[in-house]
Amino acid sequence: MNYPKFYDTIESIKVKDQLSAVLGAFENGEYEFNYIDIVKSAGHSCPTVAGAYIITLEGLKTLYPNELAVRGNIKVEFAESLEDGVAGVISNVISQITGATDKSGFKGLQGKFARHSLMHFNSDVNSSVRFTRLDNDKSVDVTYNPSSVMPNSDMQPIMQKIMQGNATDDELKEFGALWQDRVKRIFENLDTIVQVEYSI
Repeated sequence: MNYPKFYDTIESIKVKDQLSAVLGAFENGEYEFNYIDIVKSAGHSCPTVAGAYIITLEGLKTLYPNELAVRGNIKVEFAESLEDGVAGVISNVISQITGATDKSGFKGLQGKFARHSLMHFNSDVNSSVRFTRLDNDKSVDVTYNPSSVMPNSDMQPIMQKIMQGNATDDELKEFGALWQDRVKRIFENLDTIVQVEYSI
């Protein structure tokens, strides 16, 4: 399996999942998600998929500073509706990592380990996403804005050729490399594109 090697340098997200422990999937219910796991599930890597991963990584590190994030114990809130913009793409990534879903998720075992009704849209938040721990009600707001990491100017003319069906194999390869270069630069500039703060 060939893919951009910078995927391997991205920090993983470690979680603890009580349901996984009970059902014997992972010892102590502990496992981790890598960026490549998310890329495979999404089918691609782009600033939105990267942003969803970054939002979750940075949000959970702040919310669980000295322990593993507890999958299934996290409420997720969006200001947008599910149908707005890229909210659906972002929510799918966050759902995969946190287990939180709106209505479609696991209903639980005799009232425990439920994952549905943990993700909410059209919420009163002023950030990209708000994460809340169910055990102590602490919340963090995460704002993601990659606009300062501009795409390479060579991408636009190639994109036009791709849309017209006139791009050569070499141009397709170049476009993909330039696209992933922007994703790489986004991960290299987290200090300027993501902000995390405790909700008041």
